[in-house]
Amino acid sequence: MTSEITLFVNPTAGRGRGAHAAQPAASALRAAGFAVRTVLGEDAADALARARAAVRDGTGALIAVGGDGMANLALQAVAGTRTPFGLVAAGTGNDFARALGLPVRDPVAAGRLIAGALKEGRVHDIDLGRVGDRWFGTVLASGLDSRVNDRGNRMRWPAGRLKYDLALLVELAAFRPLPYRITLDGGEVREVEATLVAVGNGSSYGGGMRICPGADLTDGLFDVTVVGDCSRTTLLRVFPRVYRGTHVDHPQVSVVRAARVEIAAPGVTGYADGEPLGPLPLTARCVPAAVTVIGP
Repeated sequence: MTSEITLFVNPTAGRGRGAHAAQPAASALRAAGFAVRTVLGEDAADALARARAAVRDGTGALIAVGGDGMANLALQAVAGTRTPFGLVAAGTGNDFARALGLPVRDPVAAGRLIAGALKEGRVHDIDLGRVGDRWFGTVLASGLDSRVNDRGNRMRWPAGRLKYDLALLVELAAFRPLPYRITLDGGEVREVEATLVAVGNGSSYGGGMRICPGADLTDGLFDVTVVGDCSRTTLLRVFPRVYRGTHVDHPQVSVVRAARVEIAAPGVTGYADGEPLGPLPLTARCVPAAVTVIGP
């Protein structure tokens, strides 16, 4: 592996934490003997083009610095290649970093861990979700959660988990369950009235909400969490349990596993890794060993 690696930086992540995280992470990597090149971009499309060029030119690793959105963008460049992917988590939610067991909002620790793992060959393959030509690492959200995600992404205050808690309360006031059609592995079809359907490659979204607590990044399957037709009172009572993952014990919540999931519902936008995918219907495939990650 070449000793030159690429930092893929979002300077606006976490209200500027991405820019602040890049320098100490780069310093930790250089102290370990790596040559570090930094890639920015005028916009997301330009940044992705530069990241893809770095991968194509043989960079030893692509290290995203930012939040789940930056991780998602980096995945579009490294998925399906053998270029190792690392993450210095400096965003708001940082759910992909949690799934990978990486430090959160500690760029020095993240840089040192990544440097040590690269030197010792501690890399491993994980699954990714794919919708059309878009890859994702954590959860595809649809329904109340995607509307909360949309609102939370627009909010400048408060930060972190509280942002999504507040967005939930606002969205809940007007939300009604939706008729979903869920097709699993091209065969079994479920038609349900549901508050949300979450397709998890990873276990959490929204800054630690363990919506798919049993999801395994290496089993070749999604965990699909369906929250049925619940009253607002029930949702408010059950919601805090999502941070522990115990919401799945509620009778209105069910979990199934599948490698291919099609979800359809009217007026719903799908989000993956916190980024909009487009309106339903959407079909997600779990692609085994789709990316090589640097980790503990």
